[in-house]
Parts: sequence; structure tokens; C-alpha cells
Amino acid sequence: MDSPVSIPFKSFIQLKPGETTAIYLQIVFEFIKAIQLGLLPKGTKLPGTRILCKLLAVNRNTLIKAFQDLESQGFIEILSNRGTFILSDQKQIARNKAIPSISNSLSSVTTGFTFKHSSVLENPIAVSDLALQFNDGLPDLRLVHTDVLARLYVSKLKRQKNTKTWEQIQTHSHLNFKMQFSNFLNLTRGLRISPSNLLTTTSHEISLYLVTKLLISPGDKVVVASPGYYLSNMTLSDSGAKIISVPIDDEGIDTDSLRQVCEDHTIRILYLTSNYHYPTTIALSAKRRMEILELANQYGFIILEDDYDFDFHHDNNPILPLAAFDSNERVVYVGSFARSLPVGFGYGFVSAPIAFIKELEKHQNILEPGIDVIKEQVLTDWIQDGEVHRLSKKNRKLYKERRDHFSFLLNEKLKGKIKFNVPSRGLAIWVQWLDNFNLIKLQEKCAENGLFLPKTILYQSKGLTATRLGFGNLDEKEMEAAVEILTKSLEALVN
Repeated sequence: MDSPVSIPFKSFIQLKPGETTAIYLQIVFEFIKAIQLGLLPKGTKLPGTRILCKLLAVNRNTLIKAFQDLESQGFIEILSNRGTFILSDQKQIARNKAIPSISNSLSSVTTGFTFKHSSVLENPIAVSDLALQFNDGLPDLRLVHTDVLARLYVSKLKRQKNTKTWEQIQTHSHLNFKMQFSNFLNLTRGLRISPSNLLTTTSHEISLYLVTKLLISPGDKVVVASPGYYLSNMTLSDSGAKIISVPIDDEGIDTDSLRQVCEDHTIRILYLTSNYHYPTTIALSAKRRMEILELANQYGFIILEDDYDFDFHHDNNPILPLAAFDSNERVVYVGSFARSLPVGFGYGFVSAPIAFIKELEKHQNILEPGIDVIKEQVLTDWIQDGEVHRLSKKNRKLYKERRDHFSFLLNEKLKGKIKFNVPSRGLAIWVQWLDNFNLIKLQEKCAENGLFLPKTILYQSKGLTATRLGFGNLDEKEMEAAVEILTKSLEALVN
């Protein structure tokens, strides 16, 4: 391992005093990137703050503040009388029948006029009244502190003054929310954006819809990973895109296959769930992240990066999105915020170049003309007061315990029948079955025994039999009961 003073920090710690982002935050972001790129491996001892201040030409108090932030996020460890060490190494970077969807049940209703029909957007989601259900990785809304949210909401309603017009209140509140939200994204996801680079929407799905509406024309070729996210594929197909699938492996999307596709076709967009691939839970490796950015620059395609599940990571080393490394403005970053809050309190967002955001706003003004001022003020307070960070930390601890218990149950009850990797993020485990059987038959057998498996979590093809089992919505007793039914149903089916 290199000695601290021989590490060429200036070559990868690039500070820009002229930017609006505080210098200490720039230091935090640059160190996180260096760690995730493998430039600072686990165990590396950093030089003393006085030496590093001279190397980086920064104030010592600024560097100490940055180190405190890095330590709180788990990237470094500061040991008295021993020094400061890199803690993370991400170079190596988880008898009732279903009720049909409403759209299907109404498909036979006739009208007195003609209209367009979309076979692409047929609702694939089914519901059931069975007590035990697996989903594809949703949080447990029973854990939400609805009383706290209710008090905040009511207090904001009572505090509204009549000294300003409602339009003035809306404008001021929304700008303040975007400022706090952009700062939050900069801090947690390594972005360097201003409020002008940000569009907030009522949901992740609305964000994705608006982006595809502007970026895709009928016939445009869009590359997706296979297997992929069924909801985003529906949105892309409905926009008129011609979808080209590229396989994935243990490091994420296959960049060799992607390069070949780029040589054979003119690609408009590469759609990625890079930090937590849906459905397999695989994280894109650091090497392939750099390769994809290089390919985008070489072949001129847009990277549509979907980071819908960033909130749920089970270690102190969240992987930064590609958008944090995008120096050529080729990434449009779509994500979600506060997914563990009740429906209506969460947000979707888009981070992109300013000109693109301005155009998105024109279309959003038609689709979502109103602003929920009170909700924005409540969430602004939560961000400012640190409540979002506290809630996120508490949830991560609980969901990590659930992930570990669920993994233990799968190993205990289904050993030799399945294979899976314990995911480092998200609320689902990708389970591949070793026996050859029909997953629909398993679904039916589980339903007979009181467990619902929606079709959207079942994946079966010539070389693949797998399910995406969500654990976030189940407590330990519910997990145990669900895995017991799953085990018995499988035994009955294969025997």
C-alpha cells in the first residue's frame, strides 16, 4: 500500500472554488468518487490534515468538516493517535385467487365512439386479499410515522399568513423546496446541481413519462437490460421506441454487447437501473460505469439513469449514480424520494441540464399545474431539520435486519433448491430456482395455501426460472409463514 504522502491526491481531487457548491462538500464528493473508483482502497491511511491542507490548498477547518461528513457516512474511520483510514472499498462493487386488474375487467365495455387502444399499457398488476403476499420490493407502510406527518401538515396550514397572494406563497415555497432538495441530492448522491437542474414531480412514474415524452420519437432505438423493469419498458414502448435488449451478468449490463449494438444501430437512449438493477438487484461495476460513459460520448446516445430505489441501501457505502460522474451532460437522472412515506408524500424528480429541465416544465405545467405548497413545506422542514436523514437511518437498520432474516430463512428452508445473492440495497431478493417446474403452477399452489405471488415477480424463459421476492413489507413472523408455504408448495409441485 502506498504511503499517504505518495498518493497523487491532486490528480483525482479536483476542487473548483468558483462553483456554488461549498468547498467542504466538493471534498466529500471527490473523496467518495475516488473510493468508489478504487483509487483509495480499503485500509489506505490518509496523511494528516495539515499535510493534506497544503496538498489541496484548503483551510484546515474546511477539511476537518469534510472528514467529519465522510466519517458519518461510513467512508473513513478516524482513530485517535493512529490516523485516518479508508473504510469502504467499492472497487468490487438481494385458496383465494388474484383479482384481475380493473382494465381487463372493463375491456369488453363498448362505447358510441372510437378511440385509440393501447395493448402496451394493459395493466399487468393483480391484487389479492390473501393475508400473506410477496411483492417486488415495496416498503412497509405500517412503519410510517403518520402522526408526525399529520401534525406537521396541520401546523403548516395554521401558519399560513394572508400578507402574500397564494401565487406568491406558491412560488416562494417551491423555490425554497427545490433549493433544499437539490442540496439534499448533492449531499447524498454526489451530484453537483443547482435548483435550475431539478424538476420535482408527484411520482417517479410521472418523471419517467415526461422524460420519455420529450426524448423519444416513434422509431427511436432504446437499449434496455434483459431481464428488465416491466413498467419502464411499457412506458418506453408506448412512446414509440423500438427496444433492443442487452444481457446482464454479475457486473451489470454487458458493455461488450452494448458496444456491438452501438456499432450496428443508431441508439437514441440507454435506459439503466444502474445502482440496483431491476429485477436482479445487481449493481453496475465501477469499470463498466466508466465504459458506459465513454460509449455515450463516442456514439452520442443519452443515458437515462433510473435510480428509483436509492433510499434503501444496507451499508454505509451507497453507490453514487452515473450522473455524479457525468462531465459531458449525457445523463438524465430520474429518481424517487421518500418512498417509505405514505402515498402522496413521496416525490419523483429529474436532474438534467438546465435547458432540458425548462422544456420539461412546460409539459409538467399541463400535466401537473398545481403545487401542493403544504406538502412541500413539510418536506422542506424535514430536510432542514435532519428528520429525513434520521428516518432513513432508522429504516435502513430495520430493513437490513429483515433482509438478513429473510436470507437466513431461504437458506434454511430451500437449501439445494435455489441460489441467490444477498443484495446490498433494495427490498427484494432475486431467487433462481434449480428445479425445472412451471412458475404459474407454483403461484396457484401457493394461493391454495394462503400466499399470493403476483405474476409480475415471476420470470421464466428457456434458460431461466426465477422470482423477485420482496421482503420489505413482511415482519419476521410473516416471513417465516410465507417461506414455509413457499417451501411446502414447491415440494408438492416437484414431487
